[in-house]
Amino acid sequence: MSLIVAIDIGGTQLRVAVYPPTGTTPLTVKRTATRGVEAGAFERLASLIDSVWPDEPVSAIAVASPGPSDPSRGIILSTPNIPDWVNFPIVELLENRYKVPTWLDNDANLAALGEWRFGAGQGYQDVLYLTISTGIGGGVISEGRMLTGARGMATELGHLTVFPDGPVCSCGKRGHLEAIASGTAIARYARERVLAGRTSSLSALAKITARDVAEAANAGDGLAQETFAYAGKFLGQAVADFLHMFNPAIVIFGGGVSQSGELLFAPMRAAMREHLMTPSYLEGLQMATAQLGDDAGLLGALALAQIKLTQAS
Repeated sequence: MSLIVAIDIGGTQLRVAVYPPTGTTPLTVKRTATRGVEAGAFERLASLIDSVWPDEPVSAIAVASPGPSDPSRGIILSTPNIPDWVNFPIVELLENRYKVPTWLDNDANLAALGEWRFGAGQGYQDVLYLTISTGIGGGVISEGRMLTGARGMATELGHLTVFPDGPVCSCGKRGHLEAIASGTAIARYARERVLAGRTSSLSALAKITARDVAEAANAGDGLAQETFAYAGKFLGQAVADFLHMFNPAIVIFGGGVSQSGELLFAPMRAAMREHLMTPSYLEGLQMATAQLGDDAGLLGALALAQIKLTQAS
């Protein structure tokens, strides 16, 4: 197997890494801002790839992209911070330019794949991964295979409806988990109540973030604690549903909001137990923190390329 080029299209940064045939330590990693005035996003990405392209043979390119995509056609349907990328044929463009097989998948799916192959999910065949950050994403490994669905669009776990008349999600629909338990939603919940006159230390802030809410909650602020209890309640309801659907052996939590710890997870566990049809779903279930951090997208792309190449051989 030759070298693999992994690409992580982030909201703020484009990252490209070159990996050897074995191991997870990249030979080269470079990054640039996702948005810039001097060139379009694809031209910026291609320039970044050119700058790391090795002299040795490359066997594949794999791309992790946020937002909805159609991996079966190699198309990014839309992605944050790149408004021009609507139904964007990134696989075709990369294959035409670099003449090597190229694969695409959602960054949350690939983070799940990476955690299963290289991180907290090693040794398990049934894994549920949730990233709780600006938004909420997820991926599922079932019997040692990533669940993708008919067109590769499965496991959009952040878009489970948990409160039909709830707030509007980033996708435009109401009541999705992301609209209630993401970092963006946590900040919004607290901000709206401060503006409505609730007493809180947060009222002194010009802009409220999820981290601010966590710090205030740890300092004993009542509104901040209420905010995390509210988010955790709906997260627990959703996780119970996911346990019913997928029956994982381990649930892995990633993303910045998951670092708030028991502020989020104590109410989550309580709600999860309340909504489970039977406590048998908890027997032997492990819960863990993601291990790959910012490298989850790159390592997930590496894992995708390795699997696809093995299947093709």
